[in-house]
Amino acid sequence: MMDGSSNSKPQGPARPVPVLTSTAPYGATPSAAPGTAPLVEFRNVWKSYLTGAEPVHALRGVSIKVYPGEYISIVGPSGSGKSTFMHILGCLDTPTSGQYILAGTDVSQMDEEHLAETRNRRIGFVFQQFFLLPRLTAWRNVELPLIYAGVDRHKRKLLAMQALDHVGLTNRVNHFPNQLSGGQQQRVAVARALVTEPDLLLADEPTGNLDSRSSADVLAMFDELHQSGRTIVLITHEPDVAAAAERVMRFRDGRFVQAEDTAA
Repeated sequence: MMDGSSNSKPQGPARPVPVLTSTAPYGATPSAAPGTAPLVEFRNVWKSYLTGAEPVHALRGVSIKVYPGEYISIVGPSGSGKSTFMHILGCLDTPTSGQYILAGTDVSQMDEEHLAETRNRRIGFVFQQFFLLPRLTAWRNVELPLIYAGVDRHKRKLLAMQALDHVGLTNRVNHFPNQLSGGQQQRVAVARALVTEPDLLLADEPTGNLDSRSSADVLAMFDELHQSGRTIVLITHEPDVAAAAERVMRFRDGRFVQAEDTAA
């Protein structure tokens, strides 16, 4: 179940008192229990940049809700605001005004230290580039977030192996990145994103560097993760990739303009 609305009132780059607006529902996901709180909620979010005398509004009054267990794709042309939306959603940036509630916590006004803590604890990232360290095996790449989290060595290896098993790479745990196909490398990247058990999996163009067969393989894996209850937000410019999600959210000119169910 996901709601969405847009408010077109101009806002400046300052941080005024957030304006809380009601959101108009676009439809309910049958699997969401009545009264379930959203995992992600944007309330009249604006993001503005000063480039000269006039502010540029990258996001214009975006209000959305994403509920636990949803699989959402974000689409829109260049300059539509989807990248800015992703940065705020991933706690890589904060709104100019409005509120962003993640797992019941307002992260809109957090400083960088608290944003980093929230990001590391709540969100798993998958990117177009795999960002695997070439001199580390698959399982050692997957354990990296656990090292930063202070998990002991024995438990790190156990959790890394479990994550790789979850993405179907049990027989590749000791392979180096250059011994893996593109699709397998992306699976390692997904395992790394999942190893800390985040609330949200955020995937930015995850099939952008893959051939059609590897892309289909990765999308099948995302579907399996969704069926297991994972909450996934996928940013893409490819219509067939977007259609793999259960719902497509469209951005244009900094506004959330449409949500639609897919056949997925």
